[in-house]
Amino acid sequence: MDAFAKVLGFVMIGLTLYVAFQADPPLVEAAVKTFSPDHIDELVILTIVGGTVGGYISFAGAHRLLEAGISGKENLQQVSKSSVSAILIATLMRTILFIAALGIVWKGISLGNENPAAVVFESAAGRIGYKIFGLVLWSAAITSVVGSAFTSVSFAKSIHPFIEKYFRHLIIVFIVFSTVVFIWIGEPVKLLVAAGAVNGLVLPFALAIILSSTFKKDLLKDYHHPIWLTILGWIVVMVMAYMGVRGFVLWFS
Repeated sequence: MDAFAKVLGFVMIGLTLYVAFQADPPLVEAAVKTFSPDHIDELVILTIVGGTVGGYISFAGAHRLLEAGISGKENLQQVSKSSVSAILIATLMRTILFIAALGIVWKGISLGNENPAAVVFESAAGRIGYKIFGLVLWSAAITSVVGSAFTSVSFAKSIHPFIEKYFRHLIIVFIVFSTVVFIWIGEPVKLLVAAGAVNGLVLPFALAIILSSTFKKDLLKDYHHPIWLTILGWIVVMVMAYMGVRGFVLWFS
């Protein structure tokens, strides 16, 4: 599973980088507006952050490391390396995808509501770009499906020996059930945005629990969490909680 995810990750980044290059985005304007935007949309930020590090993603890496037997203070360096590299790669992928979309919108092409991501790829690289989009979307989807199913079921492993015994089978059942729900509900674009928003609300809740656990000496023993990381973490909790509440107010208003 790990090797599979790595290969598809490199494929996604490479193909999206090609499309971004073809879109010819205004890089200087993008860099300026990144730090000085004309308008701040809480719901957009909530959806992007939630889709990047919210929901099951907050726990996926840790659960996979535990499954591989990597835990304890002696493996702290490897855990830190894994977490930092993961967020950097995710950020790189979203930045490339953003500038590709920006290049298309900058040219006056409407993305529409039906399949906006596909419009980006097709407008930038024609029919080949559309085929690339299919491969990128499939790669992103299948890695997320495997990762989310594994992480979700792993939460319940300690509840009953039955779950531990049939862990792999239950992951398959979870994937099939989720697929049925998705087909039944439909509306993939709206569902994706809604999932990102919900995940954005999960992030401050989950992060608050993790940060609170750093004060439990009986749990962490002689490990001392850096105070600057704790402070930054609580700032993220407060900001994302505020954006989450405000975003949902705007969503239902």
